[in-house]
Amino acid sequence: MKTLAAIPCHNEGLAIGSVVLKARKYVDCVLVVDDGSTDDTVEVAEAAGAVVVSHGVNKGYGAAIRSCFNYAKEYGLDVMVILDGDGQHDPSYIPDFIEAAKTDNADIVIGSRFLEKNKTIPKYRIVGMKVLNMFTRLVGNMKTTDSQSGYRAYSRRAIEKIRITNPDMGACSEILTRGRRIAI
Repeated sequence: MKTLAAIPCHNEGLAIGSVVLKARKYVDCVLVVDDGSTDDTVEVAEAAGAVVVSHGVNKGYGAAIRSCFNYAKEYGLDVMVILDGDGQHDPSYIPDFIEAAKTDNADIVIGSRFLEKNKTIPKYRIVGMKVLNMFTRLVGNMKTTDSQSGYRAYSRRAIEKIRITNPDMGACSEILTRGRRIAI
């Protein structure tokens, strides 16, 4: 079983090295997709041992996620865990994500920030995320506590089938609705 931690990021030079080093403990490969950073993100990620794909210019979160999927497809990876490069996701949960994605019960695994009371997210953002959760529930006919979470895992089947067209943050919801429609 070949595993990948994929980290889309933009200007995360301060945190990316630590995230890469921690993630490397749990996967076969760490990929950083640098979405046009103007700081030292690329150099720090490479020094920490990540493979880096650079966009050169900022294309948006959805484009960075698409690059993660393309890399996973090209290299035939079995499980891809995506986490943010700013350090907000604890890489020690990666084995749990991998285990869940290896079963036949889950092709997409989402880490939720709302299973317990979260005091670190501003209230206005929580309201916005709840609206997006409601939209995802209505459009995609699925219930999720955190449709916009950047901490996710994908099985090989999901990696092969999901196609992302949204170049921005809407990619999170697009992945869920497309995943639901193609009956992964």
